[in-house]
Amino acid sequence: MPIEFIEKPWSEEESLACLDEDIRRWFRNKFKTLTPPQRYSFKLLSEGRNVIITAPTGSGKTFSAFMVILSELFKLSKTKNLENKVYCVYISPLRALDNDIYKNLMIPLSEISREMEDLGEIRIAIRTGDIKPYEKQKQLRKPPHILITTPESLAIILNSRKFIEKLKDVRWVVIDEIHELASSKRGVHLSLTLERLQEMCRERFVRIGLGATLHPIEEIAKFVVGYENGKPRDCAIVDVTWFKPFDLKLICPTDDIIYTDAETLNQLMYKELEEIIEKHHTTLIFTNTRSGTERVVHHLKKSGRFDEDSIAAHHGSLSRDIRWDVENKLKEGKLKAVVSSTSLELGIDIGHIDVVVQIGSPKSVSRCVQRIGRSGHSLEDTAKGILIGMDRDDLIECGVMLKSVMEKRLDEINIPKNCIDVLSQHLVGMALNKKWRVEEAFNLIRRSYCYKDFPYERFVSVLHYLAGHYADLEHQSVYGKIWFDEKEGVFGRRGKYTKVIYYLNTGTIPDEVKVDVYKINPKRYVGDIEEEFLERLRKGDIFVLGGKTYEFRYARGMRCYVEEREEETPTIPAWFSELLPLSYDLAIEIGKFRRRVEERLERGESIDDIVSELPADHRAKKAIKEYFIAQYRYAGIIPTDRKIVIEKTRDLKGRRVIIFHALFGRRVNDALSRLFAIIAGKKYKVDVRITVNDNGFSLMPSKEKDMDIDKLIHEATEVNVRNILKENIRKTELMKRRFRHCAARSFLILKNYKGHKISVRKQQINAEKLIRICESIDPEFPIIEETYREILEDLMDIRKAETVLKNLKDGKLSYEVIETSVPSPFAHNLIVLGEADIVLMKDRRERLMELHERIMKEMV
Repeated sequence: MPIEFIEKPWSEEESLACLDEDIRRWFRNKFKTLTPPQRYSFKLLSEGRNVIITAPTGSGKTFSAFMVILSELFKLSKTKNLENKVYCVYISPLRALDNDIYKNLMIPLSEISREMEDLGEIRIAIRTGDIKPYEKQKQLRKPPHILITTPESLAIILNSRKFIEKLKDVRWVVIDEIHELASSKRGVHLSLTLERLQEMCRERFVRIGLGATLHPIEEIAKFVVGYENGKPRDCAIVDVTWFKPFDLKLICPTDDIIYTDAETLNQLMYKELEEIIEKHHTTLIFTNTRSGTERVVHHLKKSGRFDEDSIAAHHGSLSRDIRWDVENKLKEGKLKAVVSSTSLELGIDIGHIDVVVQIGSPKSVSRCVQRIGRSGHSLEDTAKGILIGMDRDDLIECGVMLKSVMEKRLDEINIPKNCIDVLSQHLVGMALNKKWRVEEAFNLIRRSYCYKDFPYERFVSVLHYLAGHYADLEHQSVYGKIWFDEKEGVFGRRGKYTKVIYYLNTGTIPDEVKVDVYKINPKRYVGDIEEEFLERLRKGDIFVLGGKTYEFRYARGMRCYVEEREEETPTIPAWFSELLPLSYDLAIEIGKFRRRVEERLERGESIDDIVSELPADHRAKKAIKEYFIAQYRYAGIIPTDRKIVIEKTRDLKGRRVIIFHALFGRRVNDALSRLFAIIAGKKYKVDVRITVNDNGFSLMPSKEKDMDIDKLIHEATEVNVRNILKENIRKTELMKRRFRHCAARSFLILKNYKGHKISVRKQQINAEKLIRICESIDPEFPIIEETYREILEDLMDIRKAETVLKNLKDGKLSYEVIETSVPSPFAHNLIVLGEADIVLMKDRRERLMELHERIMKEMV
């Protein structure tokens, strides 16, 4: 059976019997008992099986993977059979994790070695981008038996002629934090690296995957082990995700979430936070944005209740030294509270955390489990998590999320597939190693889960691109990186600089910089924005910068041009690019919860018991209950997982707005909103402004038009969504920026040439030129196709959007159109979404109060 769930653990005796006697003695002296994952893994790994272990942080996952490996190395050392080569490769997405693992493995090694005489040295070494050349030379002379690395560094090692010889007998490959890797192009890159490594090895190596929240686990297993002859390789699955108990609570900082102004709400939230910190030894606080992290740290330090040195921030914008310092102080128990955005989500060893506090929704059940799982680090501890909800949608979302955790539901990981840019990079790497038969190379890439269905014609078209078979590109100094003889069916390396280009430009993480914003008339600099924010802007979008409102006109290279627009309502919040999208699975769960509430309200029955199912305090339950009742009393309808509500209404300035209450998460709504805006715009010859959030989207036509919703829905369910969206995306900033990313990954644009870094501005200008040339060569040019794929499948969720439209067409999903004079309660957050800038937070709360007031008057 290729993929097998292991239901029953082995006894402690059976498990320990798999280890060398000295390792066994050390383990018994060091630990009271085996952890749940260890009761499964020791036996499976001693039998040489591929294994996936999913278990919470602090459950001994690392030793689950490494005890058997260390045991085998000790046996070889004792019998003087330990050779100068790499036996095990450990891969993690974070360098900090690499350092952790190194320390954690050195402890048993040095302790056991001290007790034993005449034992050959077992070497462990780290090889990442930080390693100095002399260290690499040392590793070549005396290779580590366990090599600790990152996906990017391993890919480079494959092209290191001398060092790769030391990896040809690798017996084990351990991949940590798979959930973090599998959902991005870094994971796709790694899946091809593993297949290339396997091709170079003399024997089949054992693959060991470790992760905390893996769902659906069978798919993740196939991703880790890959395919052979069209079928997944064998794999044993050890799933002990839920053995650790959870203590979960949702709290609301106020008795009246509507009439509490922004300043008071913040003060109440900080009061709750300070009390939690005072009651616990160490508190880890998550916010959803880096700016939020800095604000919380600033407030806590200035509150006067804590020693300033006992509070710290930890996020990606801080230098590595500062982050390491914070991690070490945490481990040593010197900090009272640490505030993080996402950087402490992964399994870096940060010692004992008593409680995790999350401000606002983490947007996915898996992320919630992972963050809360950082608390109660030892085996017997309970993972304690407190979520603070800051508005009514937040409260429902967090309540249903915690209920899903209690019901042991996780969100699906979306693994990107058929990425042409990543494939291009690997094909250049492969060509540097030897001359390939096309068929042989094609079979290799199809062993990766991410390319198992990749079409042969597409593969050949990528080879044509890499071989520089396009004269127009040579005029732009884009030359072939390989030679390719289609008639003979072979390809190989080309030119002496290809190796340098490969080394200096490999990897999947794009260069990102700030974008300067200039006012057009009179021309002057007004500030800067994140590039990720710029790529979301469409012509005519309104956003806030430095407390003023601007309309986006166009961008050139790394400059964005705007016009000031007073009194305009923003269509996109300034923190949009930092915001995590709600997962589709959780959105559906919230829709189901809403449906149960609506069914009760339709029958005139109480909803108290349904709301009481949520692990929330009385204030949160009260706010949730009142929200549902207000929506039902005012609109007579609640949108659910089976019903979209389309509301024709007017905003606070009396402008016509159509609100689609479509609870599918922002990635799906991004695609749906564009589709409906395109159809409405063409049909009624108007410009349509869009606002999107997780719970729906709104369309605002530039002229007063009474739109026929039935016709819009009918047309939307009949058209080819992908083609329409491709056409729409083509001229956007999103396309221009993402094309640069994909072009850089596939060496169409170079980030570094002969050791000189090429500025992002220059890369962007080149990209804008090249996109036009590539389109004139072939509208389906491989890198253009990949850019569309990345936007539609990875950034948006076109597949789920197509499912929604199919369900609308088949009647599995119904829709109802309502007309209101004032937007219904569920629409309020969409109506004021664009105003949720930090500077305008006060105004936003006031607008929400104003909307609520109007509704109250309507209902009297």
